[in-house]
Amino acid sequence: MSGVADVVRTENTITQNGVGTRDGGGSEPLVSVIIPAFQCAQYIAQAIESVLSQSYSNLEIVVVNDGSPDTQLLEQALTPYLHTIRYLKQPTSGPASARNTAIRQANGTYVAFLDSDDYWSAEHLTRQLSLFREDPALDLVYCDYMLLKNDKPFARAFDMQPQIGSVTFESLLVEDCAIGTSTAVCSRDCIVKSGLFDESLLRCEDFEMWLRMVLFGARMTYNSDVQVFHRINEAGLSADKWSMKRDRIRVYQKMASNFPLSERQKEIARQLIARTEADCHVDELKHALERGDFITAVSAARNATAAKANWKVRGTLLGLRVMPALFRRFYLVRSFLQRNAQYSVPKPQNQSDLIENGTKSRSDETEVMVGGGGGTK
Repeated sequence: MSGVADVVRTENTITQNGVGTRDGGGSEPLVSVIIPAFQCAQYIAQAIESVLSQSYSNLEIVVVNDGSPDTQLLEQALTPYLHTIRYLKQPTSGPASARNTAIRQANGTYVAFLDSDDYWSAEHLTRQLSLFREDPALDLVYCDYMLLKNDKPFARAFDMQPQIGSVTFESLLVEDCAIGTSTAVCSRDCIVKSGLFDESLLRCEDFEMWLRMVLFGARMTYNSDVQVFHRINEAGLSADKWSMKRDRIRVYQKMASNFPLSERQKEIARQLIARTEADCHVDELKHALERGDFITAVSAARNATAAKANWKVRGTLLGLRVMPALFRRFYLVRSFLQRNAQYSVPKPQNQSDLIENGTKSRSDETEVMVGGGGGTK
């Protein structure tokens, strides 16, 4: 995590003299709202307005420009808010580094994360802070959120990924509990003591952070109110599903090798690694089919089958061997139809049962015939 402190300098901050705080008075704790900014000029104003509209008023806003290529447009969009935000700039280092920069500069008892293309409902902080008042031992709280496609609501995250039971290391690992970053409010002291975000990860850095916080003793909970609106950004880091899965494997491996997990937890991590490796091979298979590269497609299908037995992958391998051109045509037509089909929310599943039974997981994408899928984060 070296180098972050070097880039947070007075001359790189265009807000001055400690502005950026809305003092609500009384005994309410200060909340530092952290917004990393990268290629978000068209959305950043809406994100900031949603913070300024909060019914909870004792807050500060820290925006970190992570070397965004649209900096000129970004700063034009930020100009009306310079008296109400703290604006920091640094060379492009990734979302983990941008959040860490803001956390180090934050003055709040709590930090609340908001991605620059997301926005909050007006009661978000009030509702989340009430959970801390009800249970002062909590270190992190999160909530449900609405997924937006082309700026239109199409699904609630908790409908797609139901939260099952209490938040523990295992429930986070297998995604029985899944935290949307823009919904999370946490103790600043707790996240600092847990080591901040892993800057070696460009993706899944939030997933790794929550796991590590729990291992360091953090207590977490959630509520089912929809308080956040999250855009599905097909151009963002999370849109590269193959790279997301590779970094997810890195997180599983880090948990299994660097922390004192139980044998059960290590076995779960091993199963998740094998399953995600298979998913990566399936992605390679899909891309090879789209290109008409049958040699690579057969190799990827074999690797996927070796990593995790799946009848659809085995059927794909057979189709590629017997009638490759016809199979490719069938796959392309089916993929086109499904990409253009109206989205339907999947039936809730108990993820921990699926892990124990060695069957399809919620983030599993080994269904070559179906295509699509993926997590909500």
